[in-house]
This record gives sequence, C-alpha cells and structure tokens, in this order.
Amino acid sequence: MKKSAFLTAAVISILLFTVFLSGCGDSVSKEIKIGVLNEMTGGSATYGASSANGAKLAFKEANAKGGVLGKQIVAVIADNKSEPSESVNAMTKLVTQDKVVAVTGLFTSSNAIAASSVAESNKIPLLSVGATNPKVTVDEKTGKVKDYTFRVCFIDPFQGTVGANFVLNTLKQKQAAILIDSSSDYSKGLSAFFKEAFTKGGGSIVAEESYLQKDQDFKTILTKVKALNPQVLYVPGYYEEVGKIVKQARELGITVPIVGGDGWDSPKLVEIGSPAALNNTYFTNHYSVEDTSPASKTFVEAYKKEYGQTPDAIAVLAYDAANVMLDAIKRANSTEPAKIRAALAATKDFPAVTGATTLNATHDAVKSAVIIEVKDGKQMYKATVKP
Repeated sequence: MKKSAFLTAAVISILLFTVFLSGCGDSVSKEIKIGVLNEMTGGSATYGASSANGAKLAFKEANAKGGVLGKQIVAVIADNKSEPSESVNAMTKLVTQDKVVAVTGLFTSSNAIAASSVAESNKIPLLSVGATNPKVTVDEKTGKVKDYTFRVCFIDPFQGTVGANFVLNTLKQKQAAILIDSSSDYSKGLSAFFKEAFTKGGGSIVAEESYLQKDQDFKTILTKVKALNPQVLYVPGYYEEVGKIVKQARELGITVPIVGGDGWDSPKLVEIGSPAALNNTYFTNHYSVEDTSPASKTFVEAYKKEYGQTPDAIAVLAYDAANVMLDAIKRANSTEPAKIRAALAATKDFPAVTGATTLNATHDAVKSAVIIEVKDGKQMYKATVKP
C-alpha cells in the first residue's frame, strides 16, 4: 500500500511538473525577442538614442495591432558603448543569453563590422540601421557577401560620389582638402570614395590630414590645411569631432565651405560647433524631416507624440529597419533565424519611410540620398540625388 501510494504520488508530481513546464513554454512562445544593439553611451551616444527610439516605436505600433504571428514583440536593448570590442560583447550576450531571434540597430560602421562577426558565427540575422561602409555586408578578406548581415541604408561608394558631385557641380569648387578620422572604417572608406569621384570629375586633392576619435585640438592640422588655400574641406567624420573641427577651422579664419557625410546628423553637432561656425556647411544624408510624403508626415507626427521631439535620419532608419525585420518574420511565417534570413534576402519594394526598400545581392539597400545645408543652426533640405 505504501509503495503504491508513493508511486502514484511520484507520477502525479511528474505530470504536474510537465504541465507547469508546458505552461511556461506557452508563455515564452507568446513573445518574439529582437535585439536592439546601439551606441547608447560613449562618443556616438546620440545615434544610439535615436536608433533605439525609432525601433521601439515600430515595435509598439506592431504590438498594438496584435503583434507578429500572433505574438508580442519584445525589444532587448543593448549598449555597445560606441566601441567595436563592446559591440562583440553586447552582440554575444544578445545571442547566447537573451536568446533573441534577430538583431537590429548599429549606426557606426566599425561597430557594425564587429557585431557582424558574431551574427555570422551564430547564424543570427543582423539588420544594420545606418552603417554605410561596404565591409559591413561583404567580407573584406574573401570578398563574399555575409550570409546573415544586412542593412537598410545606402553605402559609401554612392554617398562619396554624391558628395563629390555636389562640390564639383553645385558648389563649383575643384580644390579640396580632406580630414580623415584614421581610427574609423567609415571615415577612411567615405574619404576614399569621395576622392575617387572628385578626381575623376576633374577636381584635385590639395591635402589629406588625419586625426583620431576623441581628439580635442585640431588646430595644427587645420593650420597646415589653411596654408594650402583649399576651396572646400571634406570632413567625413562623426558629429563629436566634426563639430570641434568646424568651430576651430572658423576660429583660424577658414571660411570656405565644409562638406561631410551622414555621420554629421546629430542635434549635438550644432551644440558642439555653434550655429555661426556651421553656416556654409553641407552633408549627405539618408532623409530630411522636410520630406512631405504621407509616410514621412505620419511617422514624424507619431515620433513627436511618443518622444516630444523631431526625429533625425537615424531614428527614421531605425524605424524602417525594425519594420523591415518584422515584415521578414511575417513572410517567413517563422521565428527560426535561418528562415528570417532568407526572407530578409528576398525583401523587395518594402514601403519604408525613407523610400521603397529592396535589399540587393550584397544585402544593401538601393536608395536616394539627400543634401542637407546647415544654416543658422538648422538643417535645410537642398536636394535629392537618386542612385
């Protein structure tokens, strides 16, 4: 009798434990965890804040409509501290501990390249928001397209050409000096593509000077550049250093136009550089808030309502990236990373705020660029350049 009762109790306990586990599984299965990896702190922190906001808004809107595949989207926010090594650490944690099915985010190229190594080795889809260096999606050593890494932005060969043609054809200047952040894949790559297009179009490079991220004093290299009398400065860097370079250039009496790339796009740029110093400066970008399309107006209104501020291009790209990822999960009809990867690769004419988005054979988006002028501390739309 005692033995029988003991066995019965044991069987009941096992059954109850099984039911409990099953219930837990059902609870977990009602969620889809997506990593949102960004530069939340460090020298590129405004990018991360905008990117996280854009992604969270997209997920919130999706959840309000019932989620994806009948499940709610859970954003797992991670900070790479604006450092490539921390990008590897944060990406590894998202994949191995948080068990996300995919990751989006990352604006700076060096950080995206670092994170992509983890994505590839673990076979987890990574969709970059704004990392424009070609090496993000194509392996530099083998020349092969990375299986699991994608982006929703244009790339630097196009951006550099747009910048060069703007200087040659709109500003009508043919002698340029380039200031390169030698610690940045983005800056080195964009400067090379600008130089190639500029010289091909009949321009000449009178000086190339280098600096490092986190440098504070640029007057030595600017004094050397000034002595060569360039007609324009090309500074393909990030806002933290760019603001200081522009301000110090003006203090030294350099009044020529200064041109750069999408790394300039931050509200901190004017704060660091000052409105007066940034007059007569221009940069290539992914989007202008002056876009009057219905999709843009709807997004800007929703973003302002959610965060109480006007979105920048990074926020828009992050919103687009999150929605492209959700669309891929829907089309895959699965949360299996391999199936999501295949669906991402097949993305065609997705109606994104920044324009219809198709991911090409190298997993890059083919999109237009815009020219932005900074005038009295405000961004002014100048032109749209199609690919």
